[in-house]
Amino acid sequence: MLSINQIKKPIASEIKAFEQKFKLAMQSEAPLLNRITHYIVKSKGKQMRPMFVFFAAQLCGGITEATHRGATLVELLHTATLVHDDVVDNAYERRGFFSINALWKNKIAVLVGDFLLAKGLLLSVNHNEHRLLKIVSEAVQQMSEGELLQIEKVRRMDISEELYFQVIRQKTASLIASCCASGAASSGASEEVIEKMRQFGEYVGIAFQIKDDTFDFGTDDVGKPIGIDIKEKKVTLPLIYALNAASSVEKKKMINLVKNHQEDPLKIQQIIDFVNDKKGVQHAEEKMHEYRKLAFGILQEFENSDARLGLEQLVDFTLERKK
Repeated sequence: MLSINQIKKPIASEIKAFEQKFKLAMQSEAPLLNRITHYIVKSKGKQMRPMFVFFAAQLCGGITEATHRGATLVELLHTATLVHDDVVDNAYERRGFFSINALWKNKIAVLVGDFLLAKGLLLSVNHNEHRLLKIVSEAVQQMSEGELLQIEKVRRMDISEELYFQVIRQKTASLIASCCASGAASSGASEEVIEKMRQFGEYVGIAFQIKDDTFDFGTDDVGKPIGIDIKEKKVTLPLIYALNAASSVEKKKMINLVKNHQEDPLKIQQIIDFVNDKKGVQHAEEKMHEYRKLAFGILQEFENSDARLGLEQLVDFTLERKK
């Protein structure tokens, strides 16, 4: 499999320029804020979201200054939601770094999230990027609604695949969809092409989440510790499929284990074995490949180019990763 740096090569100079612009976009006159935003930049991940923005722009007409603003806007609003999520979840670590609330407490973390949201809004308004602002704001709205839907419905455990897909479409896929739509919009593409790229991103986002779900039921050679989602009582696609394929007695027993014994390593192993016996992971992987196929089908409508190849490689990187 290609490394992320190999995939990034055609847009490496654009990503480097974006990183500087992203830093500038977060600047403040408050020294504490500058210290925290410096820490945020330092703990950034693989830059996959900006890569989707830049490759999508390149595919649909070319990278412009608006593309850089689109990538910055996505990152500002997404980072704000992550900072707020860590407060909501009482999470003290993200990607191997301490979370903002772990280092500076909840009150400051919430204010930093608000600051980043405001910076994103101002960046768009000051440059009259109303189309980009609409695309990204709709994604943030969907992410919030998806999270609330999950809290309200999914924790009952007894849910359908249909509801599961509704949740991840909003909660996870909407963000990657907004990256691809923003890239297309920034290149001056038509509404039809923007919608096509949004749909592509949604399919990729759904496949990405399904991949994430399968890690919980793997073996210790995956990068993410197994059983994490079970401990957090998250209902994932392999578990939903296994529960729906089980007898009512088995189903009741497993739901009880997930709800009441998720801290016991032996009980977690029982749940993992149950899901694998019912071929839950196999089913999830089949679904993941279906969504990958749908995403690639959209790309086939565009001429062959470095940008199209870059997006294909980026999708495969996200779906073949070990963590």
